[in-house]
Amino acid sequence: MQRILVPTDFSEQAEYALKVAADLARKHDGEIYLLHLLELPIHLANSGSNEQLPESLFFIKLAEKNFKEIERKPYLDGINVYQEVAYSEIYEGIQDAIKKYDIDLIVMGSHGASGFKEMFIGSNTEKVVRTSERPVLVIKNDHDDFDIKDFVFATDFSEECRVPLDKAYRFAQRMNAQMHLLFVNTVSDFKTSDEALSMMRNFIKGMGLEDYTLNIYNDHSVEKGILNFAKEKNAQLVGMSTHGRKGLSHFFNGSISEDLVNHAQRPVITFKI
Repeated sequence: MQRILVPTDFSEQAEYALKVAADLARKHDGEIYLLHLLELPIHLANSGSNEQLPESLFFIKLAEKNFKEIERKPYLDGINVYQEVAYSEIYEGIQDAIKKYDIDLIVMGSHGASGFKEMFIGSNTEKVVRTSERPVLVIKNDHDDFDIKDFVFATDFSEECRVPLDKAYRFAQRMNAQMHLLFVNTVSDFKTSDEALSMMRNFIKGMGLEDYTLNIYNDHSVEKGILNFAKEKNAQLVGMSTHGRKGLSHFFNGSISEDLVNHAQRPVITFKI
């Protein structure tokens, strides 16, 4: 969490994400890279000299004005914040920034009601979450103090989920949070308690995990199980793994949809398989 990327459209939700990023940066001696991406109309993007066009200059000046307002935010005091305006589609611009600044974590805002579909035009946020090699933390609400005590990490405990679990565990350690490993039992993929516990224990054997709990939750669907368990646990964060080639709609062999992230009112962090 030393180098945190915050894509922003200067919306209220983007500021929620920035406040969380600032909290993390302050607690972990990190720095923030604030990125505003301009998706210009085709006739401007293909002009070859965007910087010289009045329309282009207007958007640049507007971004600079917004950046100056952000600089005065008290929650950023004492934190190194680097700002960039780039001409690019959202997804490509974020990937470029990850490589350019060697980003450790992406923190993005999302609307609570409609989720990913309304943030950064279309399904760009979904695409970032699905394909990013770096963890993506999605924030929907305002947090005065991003203090994580209970972190629910849902997985199907398949072999390919070992790497995401290891990343999630290290994140939990940095946050001084207890990790609650969760397997959701459904009618379509039912396991007895003994079968599920045996699978979970074999999975984590030799991983060196400490301060964790193993949990089996029965529900009609995996996504409902995660949401309901997190609510019962009053967890401050929900985590999961993503599969780049399959996308959000194919978590856990196709059983979790984008609705999980859209419906979760608590923060969600994803780690790519």
